[in-house]
Amino acid sequence: MSLRSIVKPGAVAVFLAWTAGGSGVAAAKGVVLAPHRAVYEMTLGASRSGAVTAVNGRMVFEITGSVCEGYTQNMRFVTEMRSSEGEPVLSDQRSSTWEDGEGRMFRFNTTQLRNQKPAETTVGDANRAGPQGEVKVDITKPAKATKTLAPGTYFPVQHSIALIEAAKAGKAKFQADIYDGSEKGEKLYDTSARIGKTTSAKANAELTSLKGAEKLDNVPSWPVTISYYERGNTAQDATPVYELSFVFHDNGVSRKLVIDYGDFSIKGELSKIEFLEPGKCEKT
Repeated sequence: MSLRSIVKPGAVAVFLAWTAGGSGVAAAKGVVLAPHRAVYEMTLGASRSGAVTAVNGRMVFEITGSVCEGYTQNMRFVTEMRSSEGEPVLSDQRSSTWEDGEGRMFRFNTTQLRNQKPAETTVGDANRAGPQGEVKVDITKPAKATKTLAPGTYFPVQHSIALIEAAKAGKAKFQADIYDGSEKGEKLYDTSARIGKTTSAKANAELTSLKGAEKLDNVPSWPVTISYYERGNTAQDATPVYELSFVFHDNGVSRKLVIDYGDFSIKGELSKIEFLEPGKCEKT
């Protein structure tokens, strides 16, 4: 199997769905985000079919802003993958999104390069008609298109805050339809999240060597796995397109990342974190 057929840029874009927070479809309260810049070292996790034999890379993620200003997220994810045939593929994805604090507007701009050559660019914006209204999406690249999504659709920031609220409430599951602008802006995923019990502060002990990581010592966190399904394919025996697993802190910081494609998985270990100045906000 060629690596070109299994490297899915859309799976990278969904990282933005859980490394930030905002408001749910109905505005949520009580979550305070920590603007930060995080670096993750990416390596091969499991290789079940032998299609992928090595993965090396790095992801840099940054979030700034506030519920008043909206949230800006920038990410660059570079990996080199090798197959059993020795075929290397260098993937370089760069994403920039903005989402307002009320979950009404979402803008996305993603560029994907393979072996240093442009492979895909997606640009567009989505707007919600009122707090519970339908979502209209306008895509300008790679081709002009419009689509309408159901009122219950979550944007990435919305989904994150709703997930944190569910974890705080002690819920073990959370289901949502997510639109993140991936797959040329055409994809809407059915998702099912499994939320574990609150992780103790001692679980952060391995981070003590990282400058700034001590700020996470007393921040509650939960192990979370989100399964992404094709629309209408969430039957009990359905196979997800991919799964994301991570430890999610209630200030928006994530660690112990795993993207599982089924045939193989990629791990991400937090190697650097820098907390940034909070955005200005007069809301209470």
